[in-house]
Amino acid sequence: MVWLMGGALTICLVMIVGLLGLVFYQGVTTFWPRALTTLTLADGTKYLGEETRKEDYKLTEAMVGGLPKETAARARAVLDEPEAIARRRLYRTGNFDITNTHFDWIDDFSVVGAGEDEWSVVIERRAWGRFYGFPTRFLVDGEVVADTPVEVWDKFRAHHGAVSKRVDRLYRLQKYEFGKVHARLENVRLRLKKIEIEKGLESAEYAETQRSFENRTREIEKENERLAGEIRDLRHENDRYAMVMTTIDGEEATLVLSDVVRAYPANQLGFFDKLSVYSSRWGEFITGDPREANSEGGVWPAIVGTVIMTLLMSLVVVPFGVLAALYLREYAKGGPLVSAVRIAINNLAGVPSIVFGVFGLGFFCYILGASIDQVFFFERLPDPTYGKGGVVWASLTLALLTLPVVVVATEEALAAVPGSMREGSYACGASKWQTVQRIVLPRAMPGIMTGFILAMARGAGEVAPLMLVGAVKLAPQLPIDGVAPYLHPERSFMHLGFHIYDVGFQSQNSEAAKPMVFTTTLLLIVIIAALNIAAIWARTRLRRRFMGAQF
Repeated sequence: MVWLMGGALTICLVMIVGLLGLVFYQGVTTFWPRALTTLTLADGTKYLGEETRKEDYKLTEAMVGGLPKETAARARAVLDEPEAIARRRLYRTGNFDITNTHFDWIDDFSVVGAGEDEWSVVIERRAWGRFYGFPTRFLVDGEVVADTPVEVWDKFRAHHGAVSKRVDRLYRLQKYEFGKVHARLENVRLRLKKIEIEKGLESAEYAETQRSFENRTREIEKENERLAGEIRDLRHENDRYAMVMTTIDGEEATLVLSDVVRAYPANQLGFFDKLSVYSSRWGEFITGDPREANSEGGVWPAIVGTVIMTLLMSLVVVPFGVLAALYLREYAKGGPLVSAVRIAINNLAGVPSIVFGVFGLGFFCYILGASIDQVFFFERLPDPTYGKGGVVWASLTLALLTLPVVVVATEEALAAVPGSMREGSYACGASKWQTVQRIVLPRAMPGIMTGFILAMARGAGEVAPLMLVGAVKLAPQLPIDGVAPYLHPERSFMHLGFHIYDVGFQSQNSEAAKPMVFTTTLLLIVIIAALNIAAIWARTRLRRRFMGAQF
């Protein structure tokens, strides 16, 4: 039995370490730049791309029969071997706007030539994915100012930094400045509608608010003109710079520099150059917004949504769970009703999470949220404010889901406090509440923190309920920002768990999205681990303070 138990533990550890190792390896290596390979096939076709993976397969006569004549002869040499095992490699060839493909499988037996061209350049674009080609000309105002790869690359490096800064300024203007201006106008409009409903069109309050609305509209029109003018100037300046690239097939494409996120000659990079590209990609991934249907760009909105939702859930579930366990253990008298409640709590832990999502959608969104809209936000109707999915309803739904974990862990922690401590407190004249507050709870706190850690880890990784009560593919606004009231609990949000599902199973390009799945998974594990480490640190300090209470 000892060997059996030890073997079972070893198998569990191997599976856990293997899973984490796979996620870590795939996630860490995703952004490392690879060399660009130029391939020439037996039928004369040429490819330029990054090798992403390779696999062996059993070659059959039927497969050979469908190949071109030049390639079939080379395939038959593999087929004549005893095992007839062929190898193929998946290359990321990009140029989706030209070829309608991101990746191509290429058999080793079909390749007659392979090399690495010095001026093969990788260009990461804001749309259409990556572009692979060779720099041919650099244009300023439509005029050619460089026509050799070295000169073109020097011009690109000289201008791209300034262009990127203008693109960032454009993004801030469109997303934040315009948003703030129109938010102020919307607030005045809603106040006008509210007074119209409450006081009527003939009231003095309505006339005064209408004048304020008209004045604010004129101010905002002037502000919009100013912002539009600045946006127009920035775009005009950025449109002056472009680079002509030639594909491996000889086709030319003109790329405006404002569409380029980063570019690098893949086959000229040294170790530190690759490290620079690697760091830049990680920085964009952590702090940037997603693009290309979430398969590229960053996950900053998902990070913010995950952390905010987890913290709100914890703030709700811990107090209610501790109070419930405190009543059941310290105040409630044993009997059939208390036993039934405990059985119900244990059974609640086994309810599928999607059921909690349906409950959250029906009760929190359609009943509670709709009622809040009717009372406090009636001027916004029929556009719901709280009567739809939001971070507050997602937090409450997951708080219900994790409540049994906190209740059970807290009850066990309270039961572990020696009865002699309670009796000593009563003997000194303390009341029931004083004993609970000053003796029982402090010594049970490490166990309560254990329940908190388990609940937080469980809630942060849930996805199914979130799809019904607030998590979305792309959230235009964060649930927290610099505009009062700063925290917006009614807003929809992005979540790393849902992002993994969306990228892995809803992406138009599964091969391009596959590395992002591992990287996002690694990031989610790191965030959950960081939250758990903070909670464990607090638990350790409490345990040191109350050495007599071990849980």
